[in-house]
Amino acid sequence: GGTTYFFTQNTTRPNLPVVVLKNYSAVECRIIQVMPPFHVFPGTPPNIEYMSLKANAPSFFMANELRQAILQKHALTMLTVDTEQDPSVPAEVDNYHSLFPLEATPENPLQKSSTYGFVTSCYKAIKYKDGLPYCLRRIHGKWNGGTARQNAGLLPESLIWTYIVQLTSALRCIHTAGLACRVVDPTKIIITDKSRVRINGVGIFDVLGYDNSHSNPRAHMQQYQQEDMVALGKVVLALACNSVSSIQRDNFPKSIELVVMNYSNDLKNLIMYLLTPQQRPHNVNDIMPMIGARFYTQLDAALLRCDVIENEMAKEVENGRLFRMLSKLGVINERPEFGMEATWSETGDRYLLKLFRDHLFHQVTETGAPWVDMAHIVQCLNKVCGV
Repeated sequence: GGTTYFFTQNTTRPNLPVVVLKNYSAVECRIIQVMPPFHVFPGTPPNIEYMSLKANAPSFFMANELRQAILQKHALTMLTVDTEQDPSVPAEVDNYHSLFPLEATPENPLQKSSTYGFVTSCYKAIKYKDGLPYCLRRIHGKWNGGTARQNAGLLPESLIWTYIVQLTSALRCIHTAGLACRVVDPTKIIITDKSRVRINGVGIFDVLGYDNSHSNPRAHMQQYQQEDMVALGKVVLALACNSVSSIQRDNFPKSIELVVMNYSNDLKNLIMYLLTPQQRPHNVNDIMPMIGARFYTQLDAALLRCDVIENEMAKEVENGRLFRMLSKLGVINERPEFGMEATWSETGDRYLLKLFRDHLFHQVTETGAPWVDMAHIVQCLNKVCGV
């Protein structure tokens, strides 16, 4: 005995959508849309195809470089400290837990920070309320701020302009809100992803210097904004010389000479504008003409980066659907506790799913050796999902 399956051919033609188009002669043209019978991946867009190296076989999944970068970020975000081995790191602080130090322990804990004038340390922590990671700055001692690493090599000018565009964009957002950054310092700028920079420690001075008795807490905000502009000039000078010591007053003439010898006049003029007192207050919007057409280069790079990320995400967009289908197949197949029931036996309806499972995963070569064919697996799952 067995189960006989009868399949009838569907002779009725489904209603296909019709699109009416008009050409330049205003003549209507009716086109019948024929959608693919199953989910498909069209491949890499042509505008970014030339950027990636050609693989031996087409890939349906995310590029290994991007996957490794994302996994590394996730791993660093979830790092924790064994409090029994290192009791100096608390298990939790206020509404935060899973603290992990983001800075090395200073050699001399009695030295004050060159930026804040207090002992500070930076930690990664998870907030109880939303479960998101945050960067905590602890004010507790004196941090040695003079241990910055020096490098004799110079940075490419294009990379410096990339940093300038990002830093000025951040200052423009802060100053437009009527606030000041007050921590534009080489030691407080972090690189998160290749040429992506972020400013760390914003708002700490506002917390430390808050005075309840002051009637207008923003009375000195314009002065602080001017200090931000001068600090930005020092950061750009330090980047151009690739040395933190270049922003010291005694080294300023030699640093400017180094910029003149190795970089364009536009970069030198921007540094001089920021570091030289002007008749009217500095404004971050005045830097835009100095950046000039380089802004379009950074915009193109950012948009191209978005295209690459979107293309990589497009490869993974169907993974959740395929995973759900495999999970359902795994739950239904091979259930010995239901072996005596007709609907779950080898001769029941579930037997088709078992045959499909064997066809999906038990592919062999011409010699009978097991063969892992990812394209076959993805294609079959897409076809089944589209039925």
